[in-house]
Amino acid sequence: MRQPKLLSTLKTYDLSQFSADFIAGVTVAMVALPLSLAIAIASGADPAAGLVTAIVAGFLISALGGSRVQVGGPTGAFIVVVFGVIAEHGYDGLVLATFMAGFILLIAGYFRAGNLISYIPSAVVNGFTIGIAIVIATSQVPDFFGLRVEALPADFIEKVPVLWEARDSFNSAAFAIAALSLFLIVLLRRLAPKLPGMIVAVGIGSALVAAMLLSVDTIDSRFGALPSALTLPSVPDISWSRIVELFPSALVIAFLAGVESLLSAMVADKMIAGHHRPNAELTAQGVANIGSALFAGLPATGAIARTASNIRAGAKTPVAGIVHALTILVVMMFAAPLVGRLAMPALAALLLITAWNMSEPHKWREYAQARTGDRVLLLLTLVLTVLVDLTVAIGVGVTVGLALRLSRRDSVKSDWTSPER
Repeated sequence: MRQPKLLSTLKTYDLSQFSADFIAGVTVAMVALPLSLAIAIASGADPAAGLVTAIVAGFLISALGGSRVQVGGPTGAFIVVVFGVIAEHGYDGLVLATFMAGFILLIAGYFRAGNLISYIPSAVVNGFTIGIAIVIATSQVPDFFGLRVEALPADFIEKVPVLWEARDSFNSAAFAIAALSLFLIVLLRRLAPKLPGMIVAVGIGSALVAAMLLSVDTIDSRFGALPSALTLPSVPDISWSRIVELFPSALVIAFLAGVESLLSAMVADKMIAGHHRPNAELTAQGVANIGSALFAGLPATGAIARTASNIRAGAKTPVAGIVHALTILVVMMFAAPLVGRLAMPALAALLLITAWNMSEPHKWREYAQARTGDRVLLLLTLVLTVLVDLTVAIGVGVTVGLALRLSRRDSVKSDWTSPER
């Protein structure tokens, strides 16, 4: 079934549900706002692109998706891919690749490919997720320590010596703000889990920078003022040669969007004892990525952390996700100068926490106790993700994983366990 969950839930919608959805939507918007900015910056894009993606794609994913409580937008899983595409093809190349990925996802939804997630070994997903987390954490070292790096290479092996050479530019003020923000995020998550601790921690760190006139980069000082409105949509420049050139990147974006969104929907199902519609979810992801590209945004998918925050805040229906997108739009329209004052080290701390959560350290012992073939597959995918390329990692991982299944003569059943990212 590809019917959006929103249509089903509106049949019995009432004021009490709207009240719960409104509170949840505003709450999760406060989580999504700094994350969207940080993910865009780490991806090598303008921070405004993160806000645009959260607004446009977040709205469409909730309005058309197959999950009752899914919240979408830019996610950490895309940072590696987006950074590589921008470095090789420019930002216009990323927009076109996202546009193409949207149509690939629409085709996947039309042919009911949502259930094919069961064919992807969990060791592969865990491997490239941990690999992505390592790359994200490494990319945040300059801002966390206040290092002056003119151009950080995309290649991990080239990145390490560049960071080492910049060690003399260490900024103690930037490090102090980053460390404080990191401490506050962890503390608030434990003491007040329902509070949007991320925006509170980043806000406190940024306020100290402004109050003490510290020599620390902010969004405004590095990127200029944020826009206060969405631009008009426009179709990206399309040519046959460009389509051929960007098709592999579009496939990877579509794959990640599909897997991440369905994985997030499965986690949500476990938390609310519900059942999502996988093909409606894929269709929504397709429309959302096309919509994001039309507004020059980033690739988008269902976000596990934001979806979990949405549920914990009391969300009942997809209206909460719509409220989340509209709240970010209101902030963009009326508080863009304030958002522009957020400190880069504080955002780096936020992304380090995101990378740590993505790696799911509480499951490392479980991975170590898995079958030998699964351990090797996880490590192979992880190493290829970090040292070679995510496209290669996924291709090799899926191929080796399916070969392992056939060699075991097991029936093809899902080996997914819902992660708590």
